[in-house]
Amino acid sequence: MSSPLYISHRRGRVWLLSGRVQGVGFRPFVYRLAHRHGLAGWVRNQAGQVEIFAEGDDAALDVFGAALLAEAPPLAEVRPLSCAPAAPQHLDKFSILPSAANAPEHIHLPPDYFICADCLKELHDPAERRYRYPFINCTQCGPRYTVIRCLPYDRPNTSLADFALCAQCRAEYENPLDRRFHAEPTACAACGPHLSFKTAEDEIVGSPSLAACIAALRAGKIVAVKGVGGYHLMCDARNDAAVRRLRELKPRPHKPLAVMFPWRGADGLDMVRDAAQPAPVESALLCGPMRPIVLIKKLPAANLSQHIAPGLDEIGALLPYSPLHHLLLEDCGAPLVATSANISGEPVLTVNDETQTRLAHVADAFLHHNRPIERPADDPVFRNIAGKMRPLRLGRGCTPLELDLPFVLPRPLLAVGAQIKNTIALAWDRRAVISPHIGDLGALRSLEVFERVIADLQTLYGVRAEAVVCDAHPGYSATRWAQRARLPVKKVWHHHAHAAALAGEFPHVRQWLTFTWDGVGLGEDGALWGGEALLGHPGNWRRVATMRPFHLPGGEKAAREPWRSALALCWETGHVWRDAPVNNSLMTHAWQHRINCPQTSAVGRLFDAAAALLGLLHNASFEGQGPMYVETAAVAQAQSVTLPLRRNAQEIWQTDWEPLLPYLLNNNLPVSERAAGLHASLARALLHQARTLRDEHHVNNVGLSGGVFQNRILTEEAVHLLQNDGFTVYLAERAPCNDAGISFGQIIEAGSTI
Repeated sequence: MSSPLYISHRRGRVWLLSGRVQGVGFRPFVYRLAHRHGLAGWVRNQAGQVEIFAEGDDAALDVFGAALLAEAPPLAEVRPLSCAPAAPQHLDKFSILPSAANAPEHIHLPPDYFICADCLKELHDPAERRYRYPFINCTQCGPRYTVIRCLPYDRPNTSLADFALCAQCRAEYENPLDRRFHAEPTACAACGPHLSFKTAEDEIVGSPSLAACIAALRAGKIVAVKGVGGYHLMCDARNDAAVRRLRELKPRPHKPLAVMFPWRGADGLDMVRDAAQPAPVESALLCGPMRPIVLIKKLPAANLSQHIAPGLDEIGALLPYSPLHHLLLEDCGAPLVATSANISGEPVLTVNDETQTRLAHVADAFLHHNRPIERPADDPVFRNIAGKMRPLRLGRGCTPLELDLPFVLPRPLLAVGAQIKNTIALAWDRRAVISPHIGDLGALRSLEVFERVIADLQTLYGVRAEAVVCDAHPGYSATRWAQRARLPVKKVWHHHAHAAALAGEFPHVRQWLTFTWDGVGLGEDGALWGGEALLGHPGNWRRVATMRPFHLPGGEKAAREPWRSALALCWETGHVWRDAPVNNSLMTHAWQHRINCPQTSAVGRLFDAAAALLGLLHNASFEGQGPMYVETAAVAQAQSVTLPLRRNAQEIWQTDWEPLLPYLLNNNLPVSERAAGLHASLARALLHQARTLRDEHHVNNVGLSGGVFQNRILTEEAVHLLQNDGFTVYLAERAPCNDAGISFGQIIEAGSTI
C-alpha cells in the first residue's frame, strides 16, 4: 500500500452520494478504502448526502470510485449523484470531517438492525471484553430509529448521550480503522446500558439479571422483556399452563402469539423446523436482516403449546435479532412466546415504569434495561402469498419505510391513515416515508403515540407538513385529529386509498381494474363498502362492480359478532339458520326497520358470516378471527358455486352471493369442503367480474388490494384464474394490502390531484 505522503502526478475528484449512507458505517468504510489505495482527501456528511474528495493518481482514483459502490457496507443503499474532477488540495492524509447540516430531501433515516455476524461472534467469545454483553453493536448493526432523538446521527443526538464512553470504547469510537468508529450506540459493560430484573419482592441489577429471568421462564413464569423497539411478554412456548395464563391475564383469548426460536444449526432454523415447515422464501426472510415475524405452516406434531395459535394451522415465527434475545433464547434452550407487551390494540410499551405499572396484572417479573426507547417499533409481520413475502404489519427493522413517489409534490403532505392498523405517512418532493405500526386509534395511548410519531417524523426529516390527508369517514380518530390540525385537509375515500396504495407501487401501470375487498370502509354513497371493483387510476377511480349489499344488524358490533352477518344474509334472502345463537323479535324488528343496520357490500363480512354458518365462530375476540378460521378449515377439494352477475339499479355490475347460503348451511357436507367451496366460489366470481369489465372497458391490469387479500387461499386461487385468462395481476409488495397501507394510498391519491 502506498502512502498519501508520496503520491506524485496528483489528480483530484469529488463524489456526491445519496441514499442510505448515514448510520451504516459508510464514512469509516470510505476512510479505509482511501487508506488501502493510498489516497489523500476527506469524507463528510453534507446535508444528508456524503461528499468525498480524494486525490492521487488516476488509476487509484478509478479503482477507488468503483469500489465506493461495489464494496459498500451491506446495510448501505448508495445512490451515486455525481463524480467530477477537482483541483488537488495537496493534502497529506485522508480525514473524516465533521457532519454538516441535514437537508430534508437527502435524509434517509436508518431502521433498527439485527446483530451482525462479527458482533455475534464477539458476544460468544470469552476472550472478548464484550463477552455476553447484551447491548453489543457496531456500525453494521444495532438500534437506530428507536434511539435517534434528532439528526445528524451522532451520539449526543441519541438516547445513548447520557452514557459516557470508557477509555477503551472511546479509543474504538475514534479510530477510523475500527469497525466501531462512530458506531453511535456503542458501549460495553463498563460504560453502557445494563439490565435489571424486577419482581414484586426483589430487584437484581446487572449481569445476574439474565440468569434470574431465565430461571423465571423455566419455572413457567411470564416475564416482560424490554427489547429494541419495546417490550415483549415472554413465557415458555411449550408450557400449556404458562401460555394459557398469559392469554387469560392479558387478556388475549384467541389471537395467535408469536414464537421466538433459538438460533440453532448451520442456517439457524433447526428448532424452527422442529415445529413448522418454512418454505424457501420464508426461511430466507426469517434469517434476513429484518428478522420479522413470518407466518409459516405448523407441524401437527410440533412441540409447542396448543394455545399458541388455537384454531389455526400457522404460527408466527421469528428468530433472535438483538444480542439480548440471542442470550435469552440460547440460555433457555427452548422457544419462547414473544408477543407485544401492550394493552390489546395499543402500541407496544417502551418505558420501564409505565410498563411495570400497566402490566403488573400480567407479568410475574420484568427484565428492564436503562437504554431509553425514543419511540415504539413493534415487530413486522410477513406472509407468503403467491410466491412472495408480503407485509401484513410494518415495524422494527423495516421502518421508516421509504417509497418513491411517481410525481413531485408541490408541498409536504401528512397522511394520517385508518382507524385500525394505523400508520402515518409523511411525503415531500418525490419521497414518502411510512411509520411503524401504531395500532387501533380507539385507545388513548394509541392516540398519544400517533401524535408523537407525527411530530417525530417531521422533526427527524426536517419537513413540516403543509396539508393533511385523511379518510373520508367522519368518525375516524385520525380524521377528527386532521380537522383540528389547523392545516388544509384533503379527504380520501377508504377504498380509493386501497387502490391507490397498490398503484403507487407500480407507477408504470396507467389504467387499473382494482378489486378492493376488505372489512368495511365508508363509500361515496354513504354505505359501508368492502367488495368493490374500481376502474381508473389514482385521482380518478370509478366503481364498476360490487357485491350484493345487505344490512348489518347492530352496525359496528358485527365486526366482533360474526353471527350478526350470518343472520343478516339469511334475513335478506329468506333462508333459515336453525343453529343461530341469537334470533329474537326485537333484533328482527330493528333489522326490518333499518334501525342501526347500515348497508354493506363487504366481502370481509361475508367471510364472517361463513364462519358462523359453518359453526366455526359466533363471537370473535380479535379483528379477522372468523375469516382466519374459515381459511384454516378450507383443506378439502371443492367445486365452486356459480354466483350470478347482473347490473344493479345504478348500472353497476353486482355479484349475488345468495347461492352460497344453501351450500354453507348444508350440514351433510364436511365443513372443510364448504369452506374450500366458499374460497373457490369467490375467486370465480372475481374472475367473472374481471372478464366482464375487460370486455366492457378494455382493461387488462388487475390489482388486488384490501385486507381480504391477506387470505392466501383466496388470493392465490384468484391470481391463478386471472393469469390463466390472460390478465396481468398485481399484489402489494412493500406496503401492506390491509389498512396499514392506507396512509401511503392517501398520499398517492391526494398527490395525484394536486
